[in-house]
Amino acid sequence: MTHPSIHTFNIPVMGLAYTIDSPIRVAHLGISSVISIMDDELIEKMNAFYSRKFNLPYHALNNKCHDCRALRITCYLNLVDTIVKSKFDDFKRELSENKDSLLHFITMLPNKSTFKEGLMRIVDGGITLKDTVKKYLEENFSAGDIDVNIMTKVDKDNYQDNVQLPIEFNDAHAALRGFVKSNLSSSVVLSAGMNPRLYSYFEHFDDFFPNENGFLKKKIILKVSDFRSAMIQGNFLAKKGLWVSEYRIESGLNCGGHAFATDGLLMGPILEEFKEKKGQLIDSAHELMVKSLTLKGKPCPEMPLPLKITAQGGVGTAEEHSFLMEHC
Repeated sequence: MTHPSIHTFNIPVMGLAYTIDSPIRVAHLGISSVISIMDDELIEKMNAFYSRKFNLPYHALNNKCHDCRALRITCYLNLVDTIVKSKFDDFKRELSENKDSLLHFITMLPNKSTFKEGLMRIVDGGITLKDTVKKYLEENFSAGDIDVNIMTKVDKDNYQDNVQLPIEFNDAHAALRGFVKSNLSSSVVLSAGMNPRLYSYFEHFDDFFPNENGFLKKKIILKVSDFRSAMIQGNFLAKKGLWVSEYRIESGLNCGGHAFATDGLLMGPILEEFKEKKGQLIDSAHELMVKSLTLKGKPCPEMPLPLKITAQGGVGTAEEHSFLMEHC
């Protein structure tokens, strides 16, 4: 069972390597982060390293293995999932048994967190019994999400014996397949623009479609520069029965390697437009998604699924963070 995030931030993908193992380091604290799954050779090395570190089985996958890119990604994500679950269980046990650890953890939580308030009531009331804290954590605390990033345009064709392989073996396509076949129930963050060919590949996987209860085992997050981009990409996916669970607005000033064409608009006005037109974004996508799901004979949610608007980059201080949380 998962619970709402106890934090008001996450750690975005940073390059190919800087957040390659971030969930192993922070997910047990309830902090979500994003792994780049574009470099499968690096992923294979990390798989070997962390398998040894945590005494877990490791089977090397060389470049000659069939579908090695997808297999490497699946194996590494499953390994990270196993490690995170183990660390999370250990952390919850530590919090329930060690008051100093519990007090230190409380100081890490945002002041307006209802989860923090609940823990403080337990401590202030002198009720620090192991079973009381343990029960509260089980009911209100989840590990951070292990999300992945795919740069949509990094989707080169691949060859074997000088023969071009089918499109599903392209770099981004194989990365997506590797994520889908993993045990994770989390999100794929799509960045670097729209790739219709890749977006169409999502239709091959049931995990991206809602079940009878409206649950999505795997979700889609789009990095966008403005409202127009969000509307175009969101509706494109909705016509295929796919729901975008989050639009992550990326600052054109604070993301190395990108230059967004935002007509000189900065983060504030862009966020304001999303705030004003969020209903339009939701209603348009829901209508198109329901039509597509009906044609496919798949379950159709009566109401729009949850949708978040978030910001990445361009936030320099805690005051700015608080302002955006309250205003947007």
